[in-house]
Amino acid sequence: MTGSLAIPRTELTWRFSRSGGPGGQSVNTADSRVELRFDLAGTDSIPDYLKTRALQRLQSRLVDGAIVVTASEHRSQLQNRRAAEARLVALLADAVAAPAKPRRATRPSRASVERRIASKKRRSQTKHLRRETGE
Repeated sequence: MTGSLAIPRTELTWRFSRSGGPGGQSVNTADSRVELRFDLAGTDSIPDYLKTRALQRLQSRLVDGAIVVTASEHRSQLQNRRAAEARLVALLADAVAAPAKPRRATRPSRASVERRIASKKRRSQTKHLRRETGE
């Protein structure tokens, strides 16, 4: 998957079915839709701290502790397999990524505050000049 993390192909489960939608003569003969399943909760190929982080982040996507990715946008089963693998890799890479550093609260500089107030005064003056006089 990444430079330091790899998932053995033996832990991936593939399922193929007919893809929906229009297609012509070969639409009901080719099993081009791909469903890729990876048991995240039961794997030993990912370290425990990364597995815990991924399980927590992907909690809404998990089906019985497994990630299920489908691909059916291509007509070829091989291309759909590659697309499903790429989606799984991207999903897991985002899930195990280190959390972002928390934002440190800062105050705006005096010059930026003065620029903001000056622009508000200019805008106010513009609107004031557009008003009709009472004459």
